[in-house]
Amino acid sequence: MPEGHTLFALARDLDTAFRGTSPTVTSPQGRFAQGAALVTGHEVLEATSWGKHLFVEFTGDRILWVHLGLIGSFRIDTTSYAGELPVVGQVRCRFATDDHVADLRGPMVCDVVTPEKVDEVLARLGPDPLRASDIRSDPELAWRRIQRSGKPIAELLMDQSVLAGVGNVYRCEVLFRLRVNPFRPGNKLQRKTWRAIWEDLVALLPLGVATRRIVTVHEQVDAVAQALEAGEDVRLTTRDSYVYKRQGEACHVCGSRIRTQLVAGRNLFWCGNCQRRG
Repeated sequence: MPEGHTLFALARDLDTAFRGTSPTVTSPQGRFAQGAALVTGHEVLEATSWGKHLFVEFTGDRILWVHLGLIGSFRIDTTSYAGELPVVGQVRCRFATDDHVADLRGPMVCDVVTPEKVDEVLARLGPDPLRASDIRSDPELAWRRIQRSGKPIAELLMDQSVLAGVGNVYRCEVLFRLRVNPFRPGNKLQRKTWRAIWEDLVALLPLGVATRRIVTVHEQVDAVAQALEAGEDVRLTTRDSYVYKRQGEACHVCGSRIRTQLVAGRNLFWCGNCQRRG
């Protein structure tokens, strides 16, 4: 499932391509025909995201709400609408202007909703590390929910009502980066440990937006941060992780074997020797 940085970048790209335009919105697959009819020809005011949820606001208080789920994708192409790109696969929703076509495939949620419904959705979500400057994205809200729970922190980090946008890769990698025991109950977690987790996510997710990759290994994090600060192109030639999908391999730090276990429906990866804090 795409994590928060992917949705943030997608919202940014949709906003760039369609803000201020009045796209033709259709449902080639047919399953979204009624929703498409509600927004087609309306001006796009803004495309935003919160965690793993995408919102495209149109005039008339009509908002397209999308959650990609496990298999969804929303691809934007530059094209001449006069020639219209052929529909490939099961396209739930298509935006089209003279300059761009965007095709949504396989979403878990695709619906036209009111601003009140968006407020209801956001109220169910925890703070988003990519929206750290937003008054609604308060890490203290997440901390209060963590404190009240006896569930492992590795499970709580996947709960979107606790923290929005964090998925399996970020939870595994951040817990390793901070040497946190993934099975530490939330109500036993130290406050300073939670603050360290939050601050690490606030630092890492924007790098994911910039590179369109999850970057967590310290050397790569430093290289990306320096390149962005200098206004240079970011070039990463290798894909690496500390623990994610490295079960049975040697830990990069201590040499112990990386372990795996199903937690919150996804395979958690961790180093039992390094990750003892909490």
